[in-house]
Amino acid sequence: VHHVTSARKLKAPLISSIRKRNKLGDRLTGDHVLPFSAFLTDSFGRRHNYLRISLTEKCNLRCQYCMPEKGVKLTPRSQLLSTSEVVTIARLFVQEGVDKIRLTGGEPLIRPDLLDIIIELRKLDGLKTIAVTTNGINLAKLLPRLKEAGLDLINISLDTLAPAKFEFITRRKGFHRVMEGIDRAVELGYSPVKVNCVVMRGFNEDELLDFVRLTEKKPLEVRFIEYMPFDGNKWNFKKMVSYQEMLDRIKQQWPNLERLQTGHANTAKMFKVPGFEGHLGFISSMSDHFCGSCNRLRITADGNLKVCLFGNSEFSLRDILRCGASDEELLQVIGAAVGRKKKEHAGMFSISQMKNRPMILIGG
Repeated sequence: VHHVTSARKLKAPLISSIRKRNKLGDRLTGDHVLPFSAFLTDSFGRRHNYLRISLTEKCNLRCQYCMPEKGVKLTPRSQLLSTSEVVTIARLFVQEGVDKIRLTGGEPLIRPDLLDIIIELRKLDGLKTIAVTTNGINLAKLLPRLKEAGLDLINISLDTLAPAKFEFITRRKGFHRVMEGIDRAVELGYSPVKVNCVVMRGFNEDELLDFVRLTEKKPLEVRFIEYMPFDGNKWNFKKMVSYQEMLDRIKQQWPNLERLQTGHANTAKMFKVPGFEGHLGFISSMSDHFCGSCNRLRITADGNLKVCLFGNSEFSLRDILRCGASDEELLQVIGAAVGRKKKEHAGMFSISQMKNRPMILIGG
């Protein structure tokens, strides 16, 4: 299904191009300034300092846009990355300049060793931010321990504020547990608590204003995400509500909506209703992509490196790691994969025809 490339295929001739590639920019390690890793710099000069690691393919929800109705064939547990393999790969990326790691799934909070992984990641010199993306079902119960272990940021997926619609889209109960998790995160001092909402025409675009109102009295960052095509989610253009359409609807209610300045690599276009405590963002992956500033790489739960969320090429780090590869050999594979990263994704229509993993098997 996926194009998975082995280490042997990558070791030539791209390795030489990695060594020739200019080392663009600087990174700080303690008191020392080091060149940013050539292995994590692509041919367009994009520096990848953000790594997303999927910890599991399993989930306790069955969201329609994420998982095909018939479900997915799970990878045998022995073929998923172990605790030590996750930490080994993370250490290597951090040594090369990654300063933010996000743990995803499936649902990462159902992985039994999640706390152990966060504790080990916290020990990595140079890693500034550890984040988790969760569906929130188990968040209220686990969050105190997650915070103690060193979790910095939380993204919670929530696509509706109506319990009945929640059950429809997720094919499970649990709306009130998610809301409890959001409140618990606020109580424990997380600010902002990010709430990810995938907007789908005919399902929840009529709730845009209700989601904005969530930011009035709580330090939430509600992020509206354009519906994206992945295998089995029956994507079609008519279901997608564009960033501009969402913005126009919100401005009808709040015409004084303020645009906020964001960093170069920020994927969200940020806004704020004056006087509201929180703010909102739009992730316009389909209608107005941000490929030119992309700084992220992804590791799937079975150990494949994806350099683009919408690309179907993958490179197995698990296989060469289990063959006893040295750090240098791993870096050569990583650098060759990053060097092949395309300037931008193929566009929404081409992506919708492309064979790719379902979102549940990518990790977002």
